Amino acid sequence: MRPVPDLSWDHDAHYRPVLLRALPPRCDRVLEVGCGAGDLAVLLAERAARVDAVDRSPEMVALARARVPATVRVVEADVLALELPAGGYDAVVGVSSLHHLPLEEALRCLGAAVRPGGVLAMVALPRRDLPRELPVEAVAAVLHRAVGVERLLRRSPRPERTPGMPVREPELTVREVRRRARAVLPGVRVRRLLFWRYALVWHRPG
Repeated sequence: MRPVPDLSWDHDAHYRPVLLRALPPRCDRVLEVGCGAGDLAVLLAERAARVDAVDRSPEMVALARARVPATVRVVEADVLALELPAGGYDAVVGVSSLHHLPLEEALRCLGAAVRPGGVLAMVALPRRDLPRELPVEAVAAVLHRAVGVERLLRRSPRPERTPGMPVREPELTVREVRRRARAVLPGVRVRRLLFWRYALVWHRPG
C-alpha cells in the first residue's frame, strides 16, 4: 500500500512575513516572545541590530541557541516574569505564543516594553467561533489542502515540525481577543487570518 502524502504545512511559518512587515523601518532592538527553535529570530536578526528571544522551554532554547547568530540573545524564561526595560524595544513580536499567556497581563507587560513609535505585533491561535466563522473555516480547509497539493507537485519539502514544542488550545475567539485587547491597548487592531490564526498589531503613540 502506498503511503498517504502529507499535505499539511506550517501555518506559523506562513505568517512570519506578517510580523516582518509590521517592523519599523529601522530597528535597534527587538523582543521575540516564544522563540521556539529560533526560526523567526534568525530572520529578525537580519532586520535588527539586537534581538532578545525568550522561551520557557529548555528544549526550544537549546535548539535556538545552536542556530541563531551572535546578535541574538536567547533567554530561558517566562516573559511575564522578566523585568523588561520600559520602552526598551522598537518591536515586540511573537508567533503562536500569545494564546499561551493571560491576555490582559501579557498585553500590559509587552505593550509597556515597546518604545514610543514602536510596535507590538503578534500572530496567535484563536478558538473557533462557529457558526459565525463557518464560511472562513470552509475556505481555509479547501485552500489548506490545495496548498499542500501544490507543494507536493513542486516536490517542495514541508517545513519541519519541531518535536517537543509546547502546545496549548486557545481559549478566546477573535472577537473576544479584540474586545479585551482594546480595553488594554486603545487603537490595537485584531484581524482574523485565513489559516487558523489572528494578527494583533498595536503602534505605541509617540
